[in-house]
Amino acid sequence: MLEFIQLLKQRYQSVLAQLDLKSPLHFEYQQRIEQLLHAEAFLRKGLLIHDFPECPLQIAVIGPTQAGKSSIVNVLLNDTLAGVSPLAGYTVHAQGFCHGLRSDDPEGLQHYFGRFQKLDAASLSRNRFDCYAVTGSVARSELLPACVIWDTPDFDSIDAADYREGVIRTVALADLIVLVVSKEKYADQSVWEVMQTLEAFGQPTLICLNKLAEGSETLVLDSLRQKWQQTRSDAMPEVVSLLFEKNRGGPVWPLNAQAALFGLAKRLDRKKHGEQQQLFLNRYWRQWLEPVFAEHRAQSQWQGMIDQCLEEASTAYRRDFLDHPHHYHTFQAALLNLLNLLEIPGLAKILGKTRRAMTWPVRKLMKLGRGEFKASPDLEISILNQIGDHVMIRLADKLLEKTETEVLNSGWWRETAVLLRQKRGELSMAYQQAVLGYHQDFLQDVDAAAHRLYRKLQEQPLVLNSLRATRLSTDAGGMFLAIQAGGIGVHDLVITPLMLTITSLLAESAIGGYMQRVEAELKQRQLHTVKTQLFQAVLREQLYQLPRHIQLPTRFNITEQQCRQAEQALKEKKHGLRIL
Repeated sequence: MLEFIQLLKQRYQSVLAQLDLKSPLHFEYQQRIEQLLHAEAFLRKGLLIHDFPECPLQIAVIGPTQAGKSSIVNVLLNDTLAGVSPLAGYTVHAQGFCHGLRSDDPEGLQHYFGRFQKLDAASLSRNRFDCYAVTGSVARSELLPACVIWDTPDFDSIDAADYREGVIRTVALADLIVLVVSKEKYADQSVWEVMQTLEAFGQPTLICLNKLAEGSETLVLDSLRQKWQQTRSDAMPEVVSLLFEKNRGGPVWPLNAQAALFGLAKRLDRKKHGEQQQLFLNRYWRQWLEPVFAEHRAQSQWQGMIDQCLEEASTAYRRDFLDHPHHYHTFQAALLNLLNLLEIPGLAKILGKTRRAMTWPVRKLMKLGRGEFKASPDLEISILNQIGDHVMIRLADKLLEKTETEVLNSGWWRETAVLLRQKRGELSMAYQQAVLGYHQDFLQDVDAAAHRLYRKLQEQPLVLNSLRATRLSTDAGGMFLAIQAGGIGVHDLVITPLMLTITSLLAESAIGGYMQRVEAELKQRQLHTVKTQLFQAVLREQLYQLPRHIQLPTRFNITEQQCRQAEQALKEKKHGLRIL
């Protein structure tokens, strides 16, 4: 699951980089990227809990700029380790402070932060944000249990986008949240957007209402409660009010809240982390995958368009060739093969020489003029090639129509149309080569049909001998006509009367019904072969895959299988997630 969320986040970032700032999707995709960053970090926290169960308590102090987060960290630590400045955005790195721990380098933190590098606090640079620091505190505080407490950058300043990921990783790491807001900042929309996102994390929370003016506490608390109820569905957490005292140089933690964080820690149950992961992912899952599903729908529509065009192609092939009274010649080719099988063994050699002599004038004519004569393409090959061209034209027209009508996904259709135009020559060449291959291979089926007829004839000796006699007399008649014609058109003169005679005799004989069945089966097999070997295995297969070859940064290109595997992992356990 972690790998899938990372992949989805990367694709969102790639697509966002291509979007116009004025696009209505720009802000929406930014929000989703942030949610995915939260999800990635929260899944990392699950791995941390699983791999390092003894990892100490983690407390994150979060809040908007100039709310006094670093000052609160120092108060809770009873130390001055967190840097404090009146300048907005002073803290730009997550900094952890170990309190009451035996080690200043708690096991598993580097594993959790991943590509973020751990540095000494003094080495943290404002020019680099993919780093963090962990420092030990020797002071003892009555306000904190043994833990790592994190001072975090703000999440609402202009520069916050630069270090946002560090904030998110630290917040997701936290077992407990301390939200610090001031009377000027508690109502900011950015605060409640963050708190709304964190609700699914289920982290026990404490609110520090800092820099309060005396007498304003009740009014601000009522308003704060309303904000919480409008944003969150869980109960309002405990609020610690800190009055602004200029002479004290910082906030003073009230006595009645001394045990607040200890009480909060008792509510912690890391065993529920898996459930919280599931809640968080389910909350945003459909929204995150919306553009991915849109691509899947477009791919499905594209495949439907191809299937429709190929169905039209099959209809055209039946109409223009198989069922055409003048164009269909495959069964006649089978009968020609049958003629060879009807040769009388003793006369076969003599007849063969006679035919070569008869066709000599034609063969000589073929060599005159422009070199060797090349026979014109077979009619079936020409029809199939024309059908293939028509499929390409129809699909190009349909893509253009989709580009104009599918406004929300027009880019997908436009890019596919461009690629089809670029690949059309290559696709047509591959198809035409497949047509030639099919035509050559199908000769075996034609020959098999001839042998079936011949075996059936052997069961009828009278019919067989009659056909052999006809074969002999027709060859002699063809020789006479050829002589009269001076050799011009010898092939047609020999074949046509012979074919008519043989066909008539077979149709009127005892195997006439069998011959019709062989012809029908041969035609059906031919249609099936063309549909499977040409239309499906070549055209459909290559055209189906065409959009998937588009590896542009404007596309998510996450497959349906990847989505199914991720959704299966999401549903696999009731009380937690299996990390893929």
